[in-house]
Amino acid sequence: MLANFHTHTNFSDGKDSPEDNVIYAIEQGFESLGFTDHSYMDFDLSYCVKDTKGYMAEINRLKEKYKSEIEIYLGIEEDIFSKNRENGFDYIIGSVHYVKKDGEYYPIDYDIENTKNAIEVFGGPLQLAENYFESLCEYIETKKLDIVGHFDLITKFDEQNAPIFLGNGEYIEIAKKYLKRAMKSQPIFEINTGAISRKLRTTPYPCEELLYELCKNDAKIVLSSDSHQKEHLDFWFKEAKDMLYEIGFRNSYIIKNNRFESRKIR
Repeated sequence: MLANFHTHTNFSDGKDSPEDNVIYAIEQGFESLGFTDHSYMDFDLSYCVKDTKGYMAEINRLKEKYKSEIEIYLGIEEDIFSKNRENGFDYIIGSVHYVKKDGEYYPIDYDIENTKNAIEVFGGPLQLAENYFESLCEYIETKKLDIVGHFDLITKFDEQNAPIFLGNGEYIEIAKKYLKRAMKSQPIFEINTGAISRKLRTTPYPCEELLYELCKNDAKIVLSSDSHQKEHLDFWFKEAKDMLYEIGFRNSYIIKNNRFESRKIR
């Protein structure tokens, strides 16, 4: 089944309109498509939805218009620092895009310079990792969400420079510690190919060591492209499925008939 449940549009930082994404998905043979534009962030309006009501209304309009051709779902990618949550979403992806210290927010996925600045503010990469994962786990444990977004996003730029995190065994142990904690809440973890489509990485989030940890613990996963343009709706999906199967995964989750269902990877 061809489907994607992490899709951004021009309501936030995506290139294409929701309807353009739907039309392209139908042409490519998608059965389901879930929209997850970035939730409203009052301290950073550069990439988030400014008109949440309008976004929800448009996705619901498309649901009705194309219901005979494709299943459409209204989701949101909620940052842990989003102030308010609207009712009416079919599902929620929970993500961390910032770390916070002394009342200041520091982006960790904008560019390498901002990531290095956050590392300096927190006193080193391991200290930053502890803060990042602690914030994410607290969010998972206290707020209702369906999918954990790009669990180890702080590694986004590791292949663009000398590795900061992925080449560090101490970091991997920290990431595994928090992954085990997050798994206790039994969310679905996304296998996210977005950084590959943007030529920042050659492998998905989470990194391979964490994928083995997820597999060993029978965690639920969903394959997503974190698409910001319609041509990337299923970017690297075949390769990701092969990789997941080799690691030992046999099933992943999709949304079908308004509920999460397990499907064979092959």
